[in-house]
Amino acid sequence: MSLVLRLSIKNQNHIKIILMSRKVTLACFALLVSSMSIYAQINTEQYIGKQTNTITTAVPFLLIAPDARGGSMGDAGVATTPDANSMHYNPAKYAFMESKVGFSAAYSPWLRSLVNDINLAYITGYYKLDDVSAVAGSLRFFSLGDITFTDETGEIIGNFRPNEFAIDGTYSRKFSKTWSGAVAGRFIYSDLTQGQVVQGQQTKAGTSVAADVSVYHQRELDWRNFEYAEFAFGANISNIGSKISYSDATTEKDFIPTNLRFGPRLTLDFDEYNRMSFTVDIEKLLVPTPPIYATDTLGNPIYDDNGNQLIYKGMDPNVSPVEGMVQSWYDAPDGFQEEMREFYFATGVEYWYNKVFAIRGGFFYEDKTKGNRQYFTLGAGLKYNVFGLDFSYLIPLEQQNPMENTLRFTLLFDFDAFNQQ
Repeated sequence: MSLVLRLSIKNQNHIKIILMSRKVTLACFALLVSSMSIYAQINTEQYIGKQTNTITTAVPFLLIAPDARGGSMGDAGVATTPDANSMHYNPAKYAFMESKVGFSAAYSPWLRSLVNDINLAYITGYYKLDDVSAVAGSLRFFSLGDITFTDETGEIIGNFRPNEFAIDGTYSRKFSKTWSGAVAGRFIYSDLTQGQVVQGQQTKAGTSVAADVSVYHQRELDWRNFEYAEFAFGANISNIGSKISYSDATTEKDFIPTNLRFGPRLTLDFDEYNRMSFTVDIEKLLVPTPPIYATDTLGNPIYDDNGNQLIYKGMDPNVSPVEGMVQSWYDAPDGFQEEMREFYFATGVEYWYNKVFAIRGGFFYEDKTKGNRQYFTLGAGLKYNVFGLDFSYLIPLEQQNPMENTLRFTLLFDFDAFNQQ
């Protein structure tokens, strides 16, 4: 069994890689058809009305919830109580951490229902400089497993292990007793072709730099029916950065997944042993929506005098990252209705007993025309003095989903508790 994969180099010129292994074929097919496509390309297929018009970008692994706690609450986390993994969801939460220093390590076998060597690893740590400020850093590593590259005659070029990673750093500071903000920097590295020469073109690893800007607010509520009540709100624009390219032979580059995330949380203590939190994340990709291109009566594309394909409906997606962020609010071919379908939602519930044992659940929803990721999540957590352990499990609504049976594991360390012991 073989499959031709395309990495976007130009609109009409693609790198073709033929994978002869059945295992690799299944894995890559799943990666292509899922909304978490690994390969860097902007989808410019012609759709209209309420048919599929998915927005895809380079390095989508940056959008995967890397930890088990967020993964068990529908991938929500922009306003959840601060923890070591706040870098992915909202780095402004680090200023509200109660302990001085902490560390977390997370691991997720990805698409495990299809293959056994694709995985996401994530480590992060933070340090509070004083009562109002904190610094943190993280490393995210995504491995695509073993892949056999062949040329178009079927000759084996070699066996490789494509991978991607991102290194983050942030500074978070309180503005007041209830508000904080943060700025994060990120270096992104994506090596998908291992430098192979394809169709006479030298490929390379794609690199990019990006930044996050976030705010966080939490305050106590005076609700007499509860021993303690707290409201929180968070907002984060992540991956604001340069486009990425996998070849020097083209001037066209692909967007990285600039993403807006915001939402509230409500925490209620029923008594000294029982606590429950409810949270909602609302998200939107801030990159251009693929337009509908003009075609003739035979369905062939129509080009202008400069060789550019004419757009029938929508806007030109080949703009700068900043223009793309602004344009993403009004460029959908189907107008306002389609813009509203580009929002996706994550909801989660967390129950703690005696601050030792947690049970979590959540739901993630994305419109069927924008990727159709819809799944429930379940999980549990255990905290004991120095360390904590979290686990999550994903249940898709549709059968034979490549994300089915996705597991996440996270181990957290509280060095303050260690020093006290």
